[in-house]
Amino acid sequence: MKFEVATSKYLDSICEITEQAKAQLRRIGIDQWQKGYPSREIWEEDIEIGRSYILTDEGKVLGAFAYQESPDASYYEIDGKWLTDGAYASMHRVCVADACKGRGVAGRLFTYGCEKARESGFPSMRIDTHPGNIPMQKALQKAGFQQCGTIVLAEGSEKGDLRIAFEKIIKKVMFINNGTLLIMRSILFLEINSRISQML
Repeated sequence: MKFEVATSKYLDSICEITEQAKAQLRRIGIDQWQKGYPSREIWEEDIEIGRSYILTDEGKVLGAFAYQESPDASYYEIDGKWLTDGAYASMHRVCVADACKGRGVAGRLFTYGCEKARESGFPSMRIDTHPGNIPMQKALQKAGFQQCGTIVLAEGSEKGDLRIAFEKIIKKVMFINNGTLLIMRSILFLEINSRISQML
């Protein structure tokens, strides 16, 4: 398995996985991703600007997500409290192929997204999901994300819809009394992943 920046040759596979996810959400009776989002056009835009990432195995797409480093308009206001203030990265449109469910693909996607954010100097990763999407909420909690409150989507076909907001701290910043930066340290799971990668 390997992660790649998605290119147009993978667009059909990404859209197929997206449609599988939409069908699953319909089956469990929630309206997330039932209003045309995410569309083929959105994935095309993601690919064009290089923010779509995929996990592949022998050329087959297992999962995909969009990675964003600019502020998200939906995250400006929250009924609750984010874990951090200031800069953050975010993940959107996370989906896993039906044939790969239960194989830890979602966890790999979250880990990779957080690693990218850490490498870019962001202290945390944010993400949101539908209040009724219990499988995603459980996957996020398993990956170390904490529920922070609720947000209202500010853009797109789902504008005005309620979502559960999650955040994960991926760098811990410690200060001495005079405010001088003492150390910036990755959280434990990223430290372990890095060491394992170096050993392989």
